[in-house]
Amino acid sequence: MRKITIPNTRLEGHGRVDILLDDDGNVKDAYFQVIEFRGFEKFCEGRYVEELPRITPKICGVCPGAHHMASSKACDAVYGVNIPSTARKLRELYYNAHMVHSHILHFYALAAPDLLLKNEEAAKRNIFGLIELLGKNVVMEVIESRGYAQKIQEIIAGHPIYPVSSIPGGLSKPLDEEDRKNIEEMAKKLIEFGKKGLEIFESLILRDEEIKNLLEEDLYSHRTYYAGMVDSNGKVNFYDGRIRAVSPEGKEIAMFDPQNYLDHITERVEEWSYIKFPYLKNVGWKGFVDGTDSGIYRVNSLARLNVADGMATPLAQEAYERFYDYFGQKPVHNILAYHWARLIEIMYSAERVLELAVDEEITDRDVKVDLGKADGEGVGVVEAPRGTLYHHYITDRNGVTQKVNLIVATVQNNAAINLSVKKVAQNLIKNGKADEKLLNMVEMAVRAYDPCLACASHSLPLNVKLHRI
Repeated sequence: MRKITIPNTRLEGHGRVDILLDDDGNVKDAYFQVIEFRGFEKFCEGRYVEELPRITPKICGVCPGAHHMASSKACDAVYGVNIPSTARKLRELYYNAHMVHSHILHFYALAAPDLLLKNEEAAKRNIFGLIELLGKNVVMEVIESRGYAQKIQEIIAGHPIYPVSSIPGGLSKPLDEEDRKNIEEMAKKLIEFGKKGLEIFESLILRDEEIKNLLEEDLYSHRTYYAGMVDSNGKVNFYDGRIRAVSPEGKEIAMFDPQNYLDHITERVEEWSYIKFPYLKNVGWKGFVDGTDSGIYRVNSLARLNVADGMATPLAQEAYERFYDYFGQKPVHNILAYHWARLIEIMYSAERVLELAVDEEITDRDVKVDLGKADGEGVGVVEAPRGTLYHHYITDRNGVTQKVNLIVATVQNNAAINLSVKKVAQNLIKNGKADEKLLNMVEMAVRAYDPCLACASHSLPLNVKLHRI
């Protein structure tokens, strides 16, 4: 037995892929491993619940906004309050800027080298290789646009990375007119940048025969269930809505309110993994297999498009229709399509930021309500950049946290990521031959999901060794 280990690169956090070869040098099995421990669920216990929107963003430096929003919504539910309309709109405006900054980072800095520089040596498959390929001006526009998204977050949330302004009952401060105008102008620039990203995908990626083949062939495809948040019209929404789950054929199998998530989702533990494996309860767990027999489901950008009836803004809707026209089917199962879906979501978020920035109510001063006694339990859910994020808090009557459950997006994709690395490895690695390009193609299967490994790690396996003295 021989083992090949691929340290994950161009990802958030620390992880690896372990590939086990049989005596003939063919792949017997492959595993996606997250090799770090984060204890947030435990050390949030005993804290006043209103502290958690400031504590949980520290789980990750890439997706703090997702934890901030989910935590704030869970706290609203703990106190049984409905926040003012303006506060809701400001939270959504902030959150769409957060989606833009995260998707820009993943597509251009982490994923694009796999698509645009796939035949280059490892030393050139990075942001510096992209500068050479796309030109300095394009890459500077990427950096500038991500900066706009960060600035919008800073204006509303008080800090460009770790937000503080969303509190139980609303927001700590309103938006003034000068800042509103600045956000409006930045949103217009982000819309133009969103158009350029879609053009790059069409002109450079879809015209590449090798990538087109990978998008259309079976190597990176799985038939799984999908889950994601939709609004009252069945359109993609990142901040609020209900959770829809669909089958591999696209049939709706569940539609539920976020607070009822435990009726539909459960988690299992495998002794070889640091992170859990959620699955759909009404389907059941049948192991690591494709198809309708096992309740493995996927979240993130592709899943959101697959469960939705469309996008709620015009340019994003055009891109959504082009996406499904290209593949000729819905759901789309190829994991490389996650990258295209992220660019469609950048377009949507930029348009939504502008819609909210020009909303006549957005500078209203009424942005928070008073809190009473804690009700004792609350669930907050948002669509994180990497998929559906659940925060579930149980408190005593004084609002002191007794139990915290976090189900993050990468955990929900965990089973599918393991399916992907095994399938790609088994198809590419034969007779012990695994050069750097083939191993990168295995790693591409992980990067397609944009996993956040710091968010994902739940528990630390305990190994006990007994020594006789």
